[in-house]
Amino acid sequence: MDFMTFLPYLIVMAGVTYLIRVIPFVLINKKIENKFINSFLYYIPYTVLTAMTFPAILYATGSIISAVAGFLVAIFIAYKGKGLLTVAVGACLAVLVVELVMMI
Repeated sequence: MDFMTFLPYLIVMAGVTYLIRVIPFVLINKKIENKFINSFLYYIPYTVLTAMTFPAILYATGSIISAVAGFLVAIFIAYKGKGLLTVAVGACLAVLVVELVMMI
């Protein structure tokens, strides 16, 4: 695709992205006081991050079994209140162990 074909697509995409971000600021002038809407907006970043991360977790390893094992270990370690590095190392070790067991 040459630049002159790509340029209109880029301009439209930039415009749509800009409008999606600006319209709420233009339409909503006062503080949102509805508890339901506030709680909904509070959890949006977490749900988006989960929706983007979870599929990558399942397909990041050689098999779905080792991916689920690593995911479950990560959830368990995080539930125990450990830090991010501990959770990541524990999940990686779980995946490694399961992959090695599956090779036998």
